[in-house]
Amino acid sequence: MTEFIHPALLFILGALPIPLLNGPIRKAYLLLIPALALLAVFTMQPGSYGAAPFIGQEILFAKVDRLSIVFATVFTIMALIGMVYALHLTRAGQHVAAFVYVGSALGVVFAGDYLTLFLFWEGMAFASAYLVFAQRGEQAIRAGFRYLMVHITGGVVLLGGIIIHGLASGSMLFGPIETEMGIGAYLILAGFMLNAAVPPLNAWLTDAYPEATVTGAVFMSAFTTKTAVYVLARAFPGTELLVWFGTAMALYGVIYAVLENDCRRLLAYHIVSQVGYMVAGVGIGTEMAVNGATSHAFAHILYKALLFMGAGAVIYVTGRRKLTELGGLYKTMPLTVALYMVGAFAISAFPFFSGFVTKSMVVAAAGQDHRAMVVLALTMASSGTFLHTGLKLPYYMFFGTDRGLEAREPPRNMLIAMGMAAALCIAIGVFPQPLYALLPYPVDFEPYTGVHITESLGVLMFTALGFVLFLRALDPENTISLDTDWFYRKAARRFMWLAENPLARYEKAVSNLSETVALPFLHGTARVGLWIDLNRIDAIVNGIAGAILRGGGALRRLQTGVVTHYALAMIAGLIAGAAIFAVAWQ
Repeated sequence: MTEFIHPALLFILGALPIPLLNGPIRKAYLLLIPALALLAVFTMQPGSYGAAPFIGQEILFAKVDRLSIVFATVFTIMALIGMVYALHLTRAGQHVAAFVYVGSALGVVFAGDYLTLFLFWEGMAFASAYLVFAQRGEQAIRAGFRYLMVHITGGVVLLGGIIIHGLASGSMLFGPIETEMGIGAYLILAGFMLNAAVPPLNAWLTDAYPEATVTGAVFMSAFTTKTAVYVLARAFPGTELLVWFGTAMALYGVIYAVLENDCRRLLAYHIVSQVGYMVAGVGIGTEMAVNGATSHAFAHILYKALLFMGAGAVIYVTGRRKLTELGGLYKTMPLTVALYMVGAFAISAFPFFSGFVTKSMVVAAAGQDHRAMVVLALTMASSGTFLHTGLKLPYYMFFGTDRGLEAREPPRNMLIAMGMAAALCIAIGVFPQPLYALLPYPVDFEPYTGVHITESLGVLMFTALGFVLFLRALDPENTISLDTDWFYRKAARRFMWLAENPLARYEKAVSNLSETVALPFLHGTARVGLWIDLNRIDAIVNGIAGAILRGGGALRRLQTGVVTHYALAMIAGLIAGAAIFAVAWQ
């Protein structure tokens, strides 16, 4: 591995000294590591690195090809931009978490086997969760715990799928699943789809991202969902199911954005929508479609980060994030407005902006594959994106009614980072060929045709006309939108009631009987040398416990540790039983 430097290790090991550094030295170090990682990506050669045997399987620490290189390139670029945006932070914890998060995402991108992938996959979950907890406050902590629980559940599903698939295929190497889809492959697909925020597994994203720190949300918008797009493109290209899930995602996110009042939650729903294009492209599976999904992921990371940086700048200087509380900021934050609008034009696929040369590739691939309904749905979603991210959000956040907020431009490093992302959004839109040259397959696509430009501008201009005509109907309202998270929030409350009441009473009663009756009896019989049938004692104790419970003599609540014990035991039992059943059934 002397000719290959793994960029993931640069970030993960590079996170260790951060708490020991201060001032300008820390800032220089925070920029040096992403720069070195970017250099490592630019200089690496395709091949396999770090192969080793492990428990009878081949482990491949890194596999480098065109698909992994293009994702690694944008990840390291985004890491550099994100670090510039976060330079003003004095708390080292967020920097450490961001480094581990980026390193884990790069570890997934280069993983050559499922075990390596899973370890880095879980590293992403825990590192990104810290960026939510770091915001502090009750809402952030609650959202952080929900985020962790969802991703831990997804990780367990993924691990179960990996084990079952490995037993069935005889290999742990990570690549296209070309055999007939078994239960193991479907579990792997479900684990990947959860991180891609495919509805109904999407609510963790729109729940947690708005509660993260200002800088943490920028990193989170870039890595988790796009890493999921990468693994889907690696393992499941051409899976028909993904076409329809992706198309539904594109519309789902746009529809929910209509209802949103929180600026970052609105942007989070548009992550769901935009990732839908990528998932659909992977599902179509043709060379143009996979190229489109990959290039759109590249562009999306940059313009979505720019949008989150713009919204974060507003939150940083005003402390407000609801559209009903914002307005009139164009007077005091003109640079932020201009840079935000670059991201808005890019996500809306305006000509000469990055989204125009990437999103259209997915739509064109759907057309070539004779999928008229998919083309129509994705075009409608593009119109909705411009309506809400390009028109509604900037209008009510920067223009609209002046709320008299005291505001100013954010710190210089935040503006520089936004400028870097904006420059790349324009550069890719004007000169798409360098990006096209990175893509996994040769590109035979010309975005700047008269028909394409005319169609795009027609959709965008009619959308703008509709916004003007129905402006009052789009006024934000101070409400909360119910999403699929309602189900697991309610289910969690029911589960906790079950754990804290019947189960807790049962364990408390058994414990009391054991201490007051069973143990003294056993000690006494041991002293006189009598033989005791332990199974019969257990049955007697459980019977007495049941009688006591029916009489209502047990405590009503139990400490959190016991509740957690029961929760984990029940979950583990269900998963183990499902896995055993699946193996036996196969």
